[in-house]
Amino acid sequence: MKRLLAGARIDPRPVTGATTVRELVDGALLAYNGARLREAAQLFVRRMLEDDVTIGVSLSGALTPAGLGMSCLIPLIEAGFVDWIVSTGANLYHDTHFGIGLTMHRGRPDLDDVALRADGVVRIYDIVFDYAVLLDTDAFYRKILFAPEFQREMGTAEFHYLIGRVVAERQRALGLARKSLVAAAWEHGVPVYTSSPGDSSIGMNVAALAIEGCKLKIDVSRDVNETAAIVLGAKRSGGKSAVLILGGGSPKNFVLQTEPQVQEVLGIEEKGHDYYVQFTDARVDTGGLSGATPSEAVSWGKVDPEKLPDTVVCYCDSTIALPLLTAYALAEHPPRKPKRLYERRDALMESLVREYHQAHDFGPDGGLKRRS
Repeated sequence: MKRLLAGARIDPRPVTGATTVRELVDGALLAYNGARLREAAQLFVRRMLEDDVTIGVSLSGALTPAGLGMSCLIPLIEAGFVDWIVSTGANLYHDTHFGIGLTMHRGRPDLDDVALRADGVVRIYDIVFDYAVLLDTDAFYRKILFAPEFQREMGTAEFHYLIGRVVAERQRALGLARKSLVAAAWEHGVPVYTSSPGDSSIGMNVAALAIEGCKLKIDVSRDVNETAAIVLGAKRSGGKSAVLILGGGSPKNFVLQTEPQVQEVLGIEEKGHDYYVQFTDARVDTGGLSGATPSEAVSWGKVDPEKLPDTVVCYCDSTIALPLLTAYALAEHPPRKPKRLYERRDALMESLVREYHQAHDFGPDGGLKRRS
């Protein structure tokens, strides 16, 4: 039983005004979810940021309205610490506000919402902004989505890449810097996917423009296969796949379902993601995906069972955890060369399709038979 006492003694140094983020994380976060945050930060820096690891990040919850796109996600992209993203459409819509020169403001959670509505003010908990911000952002999308390059079917990575280029141009014209997540992703070749394209104001505007004759259509099947191809490509190159999950919801499932798509649906032999870090406030016992553990994910083939020691779930608000993780990672690890996966999507898809055909026989009637 003495081996159970082999962990380091809890004997921290006092926190002072000179304590660095590294010293705070490594030396003061010693138990409970503080310890899980320390373990997550250390796993991220010591294992996930190795050059041969491909990192997918999922974003749910209103993170960009709170400024976390500018404060954390853009610096992580610029450092080469994010290789691909799955986000709610809402995060990308609100990110656009900043990129086109609109503003959001700090408020309070106890404001009178009836009075806010009468004054044309919108509230996201303790964030407030003018209703005109929504109308101006809608007008921005309705104008650019009639451009010739949008008049066809495409996946959400290509859609957001084109949006990011336009937003980056608008930022430069307005003299803004480091405001938009989609613009930073465009610049660094980071593909950005949306798991539910219709579930946001961007999707609502796409739907409205369809009534007006816009030919844009979102190919969700492309997204499912393309994200699976990214993960398979990471493994087949001799590297590893990691996921950093901020919140839960549909983006969490979409970033994780890449492995079941490869194994269960496409019939390609694989084991699961290698590294898994999640920050969530969702409970496990309600049975929802947001609170599902890495161990449960093993049963679906989402996580390699041999890599469970390299998984951490921290039950903490992402608005607390992400700034600490970002500061720790930037202080502890040099920048990585961007993988620029957006530009490699077609080649990765070709490899996925080739393995799919190698794993199956197609009968004379066109039916699909898996090889034993």
